[in-house]
Amino acid sequence: MAPYPTLQALLSGRGLAAGPRRGLRRLPEGEESQPYERITVTPCTALIGAQISDIDLAEPITPEVFAELDRALLEFKVLFFRDQSRVTGARHRDFAGMWGELEVHPFLPQGDVAEIVRFEKGAREAGVENVWHADVTWREKPALGSVLRAIEVPEAGGDTCFADMAAAYDFLPEHVKTQIRGRVAVHDFTLPFGIGMDPDKLKEMQEKYPAVEHPVVRIHPRTGRRTLFVNAIFTTHIVGLPEEESEELLKLLFQQASVPEYQVRFKWEAGSIAFWDNRAVQHYAVSDYFPQRRVMERAAILGDRPR
Repeated sequence: MAPYPTLQALLSGRGLAAGPRRGLRRLPEGEESQPYERITVTPCTALIGAQISDIDLAEPITPEVFAELDRALLEFKVLFFRDQSRVTGARHRDFAGMWGELEVHPFLPQGDVAEIVRFEKGAREAGVENVWHADVTWREKPALGSVLRAIEVPEAGGDTCFADMAAAYDFLPEHVKTQIRGRVAVHDFTLPFGIGMDPDKLKEMQEKYPAVEHPVVRIHPRTGRRTLFVNAIFTTHIVGLPEEESEELLKLLFQQASVPEYQVRFKWEAGSIAFWDNRAVQHYAVSDYFPQRRVMERAAILGDRPR
C-alpha cells in the first residue's frame, strides 16, 4: 500500500493549495504605498478594499482630494464610504463623472437621472446578480469603474463581495498562463439581458450592441498589471479553441474569483457607497435577503478598449 500523501501533495493533485499565498501584492511590483494627506484610508484586507473617511461626497471634491481618491482606487481597487445619505442622484452622477463620461444603460431601469441605474429587489423581484462578473464587458469599451449607492438595505444580508483579478492572474499555474497567452474571448449581452426579449427587439439590440472580443488577460491602462478579464455572465467562449476545451478553460478561470484571499466583503448600510475599478475586480451581490427589500443605484464610467 502506497504511503498516505502529504496534505500539500494531496491538495496539489486536486488543483488546490494550502498555506499562505506568498507574493500577494496590492501594488505593481516595485511600487510602495504612499501616505494620504487629505483623506483617511483604512485598508479592509492586506490586498483589496479600503474604507475612506473624513470626506462628504455631497460636497464638491477639490482637485487635491480627487487625486488622492484616484490613487487610492488604483491601489485598493474598491473604495468604501459610510454615512453618505446626503448624496442625491444628481450628486452621485456628478461624483462618478469626475472620472469620465457615464454610460446610459440600454437594458436596466433608470434612477432619477439617465446616467443612474436602479436595482430594486424585494418580494416581487429577487436579486440575481449573485454570479462573479465585471460590469458591461459586452461593450467595446467596458466600464472603467462603477459607483454603487445603497438607498434601502435589508435588516440582514445583501452584502457585496469583490475579488482582485490581478491576484487571480498572478497565482494561475504557469501552464495555464501559457495556455491563455494572447487569447481573446467573446463577450455578449444576450445571456443575461436577451432572455424573454421579443425576437425582433433582440435582433435590433444585437445589431446595435454586437458581441465583442476582448483579451482573456488585459493590461490595466494605469497600473500595467495583468488581470483576468473573463466572467461567467458575459463571456461566451475563447476564440480559436474547440467548444469543449474553451468551456473547460473558462470554468477554471471563472473559479479564480472564488478564492477568499483575493476578496473583500462589504456589509451595506443605507447611505453607504462603493466605488470599484471595473478593470481590476469582479463583484458578486450576495442574494440571501429575499423577500426583504434592497434598493441600490449605480453609475458606470465609460472606459477604454481592453488590450
